[in-house]
Amino acid sequence: MPTNLLKQYNTLLELAAFNEMQRDESLKRIFCRDIVENKNFKFQARQIKPTTADGEDSMDRLFRHLTTRITDKATRHREFDMARSVRLHWIRYHVEERKHDEMYVFSVNEPSGIRTYIYDRVENYVIVLEPLRNGMEYYLLTAYHMDGKDKARNKMMRKYNRRLPIIA
Repeated sequence: MPTNLLKQYNTLLELAAFNEMQRDESLKRIFCRDIVENKNFKFQARQIKPTTADGEDSMDRLFRHLTTRITDKATRHREFDMARSVRLHWIRYHVEERKHDEMYVFSVNEPSGIRTYIYDRVENYVIVLEPLRNGMEYYLLTAYHMDGKDKARNKMMRKYNRRLPIIA
């Protein structure tokens, strides 16, 4: 389990051999190291925060969004997603903008508001941020590996083509 703490971009975490409790413990250690306890968790000098929700701890909610996916749109039921989870340690790497090749960083005005995307075209991985109204911080909404490479990639490139002139 501790070996996952040593993993770096673009290796994947080793989770398949763990039971659910061990898997969650390993993922939470990485989540705490990279996000919760990281006082310098910033994107382009702006602090990143978890989204807030009534009656739910914001860090628990963020952890759930980063390690699960919606399996029933009607009920919004979420289940563990291996593809997201094995890449959990990639978030910090991308937010700190350590990679420069084949990276698309842009903001788009979506129906739900402005979203900022950090898109790794080679790894087919995207991080979604929402700028706060104060313009000084972001919410980290989610991060995921895009399935169905061509369809997902085309959708992301359509967003990129509609990008705002500046990163919001």
